Amino acid sequence: MYDVIVVGAGHAGCEAAHVAAKLGSKVLLVTMNMETIAKMSCNPAMGGVAKGQIIREIDALGGLSAIVSDYSMMQFRMLNTSKGPAMWSPRSQNDRTMFSLKWRELLEANPNIDFIQDSVNEIITDNSCAVGVETSSGMKIKGSSVVLTSGTFMNGIIHIGNQQTSGGRMGDRASYGITEQLLSLGLESGRMKTGTPPRVDGRSINYAILEEQPGDVDPKCFSFRKPIKIQKQHSCHITYTNEKVHDILRSGFKDSPLFNGSIQGIGPRYCPSVEDKVNRFAERTRHQIFVEPEGWNTCETYINGFSTSLPQHIQYEALRSIKGFENAKIFRPGYAIEYDFFYPTQLALNLETKAISNLFFAGQINGTTGYEEAACQGLMAGINAHQKINNKDPFVLSRSEAYIGVLIDDLVNKGTNEPYRMFTSRAEYRILLRQDNADQRLMEKGFQLGTVSVEEIDKLHIKENNIARLSKLIKTNTITPKEANPVLIKHDTAEIPQNYLIDKILSRPQITHKHLLEIKTIKQLFEPYSDDEMEQVEILLKYDSYIKSERENVEKLLRLEHYNLESDFNYTSIKSLSLEAIDKLNQIKPTSVGQAARISGVSPADISVLLVHFGR
Repeated sequence: MYDVIVVGAGHAGCEAAHVAAKLGSKVLLVTMNMETIAKMSCNPAMGGVAKGQIIREIDALGGLSAIVSDYSMMQFRMLNTSKGPAMWSPRSQNDRTMFSLKWRELLEANPNIDFIQDSVNEIITDNSCAVGVETSSGMKIKGSSVVLTSGTFMNGIIHIGNQQTSGGRMGDRASYGITEQLLSLGLESGRMKTGTPPRVDGRSINYAILEEQPGDVDPKCFSFRKPIKIQKQHSCHITYTNEKVHDILRSGFKDSPLFNGSIQGIGPRYCPSVEDKVNRFAERTRHQIFVEPEGWNTCETYINGFSTSLPQHIQYEALRSIKGFENAKIFRPGYAIEYDFFYPTQLALNLETKAISNLFFAGQINGTTGYEEAACQGLMAGINAHQKINNKDPFVLSRSEAYIGVLIDDLVNKGTNEPYRMFTSRAEYRILLRQDNADQRLMEKGFQLGTVSVEEIDKLHIKENNIARLSKLIKTNTITPKEANPVLIKHDTAEIPQNYLIDKILSRPQITHKHLLEIKTIKQLFEPYSDDEMEQVEILLKYDSYIKSERENVEKLLRLEHYNLESDFNYTSIKSLSLEAIDKLNQIKPTSVGQAARISGVSPADISVLLVHFGR
């Protein structure tokens, strides 16, 4: 008898198993292949725009994705540094093998986690409550809760040209039975599609004529709790398609499953296949291709931007017409995969299914795409499975607290008909949800849950105290014109005629904390503080008005969250509501007026009706 049974050992399943076990639950992790735990099925990278914020949020809540990413890092880049700090996003290139092995090592180190290599074909239920699983080998395993993280495996079909094969991933079989069972229990499913590019022998690529993309000169870490500083970095490279490549790709359209009707599922809008890009953007003469290493000890190379399901001979011919790829050899062809997902509006905010209690969904089964999106759902599902069976309150993050909160809120209240990917633009309060302050936003919550240690929270408090001290120092210490002006002139900003407070200098858009370190007296003053602490102080100073404005907006909207709604209320009885609002409210069953306001199809007028009806 297990407390939590986790089905699937991808990014969602690994985080779910780890956190539930960390909280004290006895966990069983069921995987179809022990050798592919936490496998990076697509690109060997973590983070990116908004995704890097999610990885740091997972770390602040006690998850492992950041620690594993740091351990297996081959390159680090902070994206969007030319923009404001709300847009800065950490990204790493990772050694695919090291990433998977480290995850397995850390999971096996937890005595609360058992493993079994098998597939699950049925969720055992009793009175609409999940009570275990049945495997393909006929074993019935009891569990107080089940977390289903099926990825792309449920009824998965792999497409390469006109060839279709069953599979959840190239080289791994698909999973059957669960979809049909859940449909019989009242849940609704759909089909989605994703794809991956060919892998190329790096020895056959002419890197000398490609544009090099090195890592940051001063690379950072993902993890706040256990940072591992990368000691050496591996460059990526950039090249481009051309009109000849596009012509070759077009010649294969007749055999493309994307265009001939073989693929019914909807693919990711923001990560289209190369043939889709050529078709949709016919006016463009080239598309960017990122050449990414798969690991330190392999020549296998990931061709980011060239995802395709075209016939192999077309893939081969098109690749060889790209600059630097004239002699390219393909290790593995690109392919598309179709799979089942379940509409996430059928979930509560704790990721528990409404139809079946103690059954939680996380990852691509909810219609998302991306390692990071999956991992954070797994973390939240694992926490909430533990909370539920121990009669504790659900753990839910609001949209103003975390990108994780934005993602889950979007899925539950708006749903999705295409693979959902996180972007900074999806967050209303992105100046509050920066990558640099994820620890200050969430680590205290992790500590209260029991996923963050005393040592880790003490480390955070030291950082917060240092930020407060440094903020006070720059507001009370001055700098002379003799000291400041040479640096100000160097960085194209006005000289000062008299002594100025340091914060007045730092508030200038042309000046950063690193520029101030060029001044001897300030360097001495700042010496006790880390670069991260100095960066935080600079952000808080320069964006003070924006931060205050967003906090005020949060406070206004939070008032609606305090207006609770009955979970079993029949909205058909409120005649003043629009028909669409009645339908959506009865379907989703929001727990507060605030949640109701975020449901697609519920208008401000409908919210006013609710407030009047419930005497608010």
